[in-house]
Amino acid sequence: MLDLSPMGRPLARALLAAGHPVTVWNRTPGRDGERLARGAWSAGTAAAVADASLVLLCVRDQHAARAVLDTAWPALPGRTVVNAASIAPDDARANAAAAEARGVRLLDAALLTPTPITGCPEGTVLFSGGPKLFAAHEETLRSLGAVRHVGTDPGLASAFDAALLDLFWTTVHDWVHALALARAEGVSGAELAPYAQGLLRSLPALIESFAQRADDRHHPGDRSTA
Repeated sequence: MLDLSPMGRPLARALLAAGHPVTVWNRTPGRDGERLARGAWSAGTAAAVADASLVLLCVRDQHAARAVLDTAWPALPGRTVVNAASIAPDDARANAAAAEARGVRLLDAALLTPTPITGCPEGTVLFSGGPKLFAAHEETLRSLGAVRHVGTDPGLASAFDAALLDLFWTTVHDWVHALALARAEGVSGAELAPYAQGLLRSLPALIESFAQRADDRHHPGDRSTA
């Protein structure tokens, strides 16, 4: 396990809870105490992953991911690396090409779950890259939640991640804005919330309908032509 970030820590916890041996390394020393107490081993350098067949990297972004990988590459040939950093699809493809050139197998991962449910069945993790590579490690990866392989293109997991995060955070932003509009007219959040939840119950059908129209590139406007 490379890096005990706020998301990396629950990933390590989930692997330990499932009974997997875990070696941890963190860019900032001293953050591995809880994981060590749960049975993890501490590595002095990122190169210590040479003893692991599966290496999980979870850092903030592409810059941090490449900083760690560029240090660890010499120890990684023949290993499988799962990169769970938040990166752009083209970055995922570049990482996969760099890994292949060095004899390293790489899967890209997108964590569609908040930290409290990491490792739980309701938490979803998407993977992209070689399907045989995913299948070889699927049993272990299932310790992280409900896992799905979305395609061979290394950038697909990141593409799903970006689109779904856009939906999520736009929704959260719009709800905060709606609360401000209501408050300006003396309507409390508690009063508005039941009606907002009612609107949300109509979204699943709209999501399916709009998705099909987007795929068909057919937007007739048959329900509202004004």
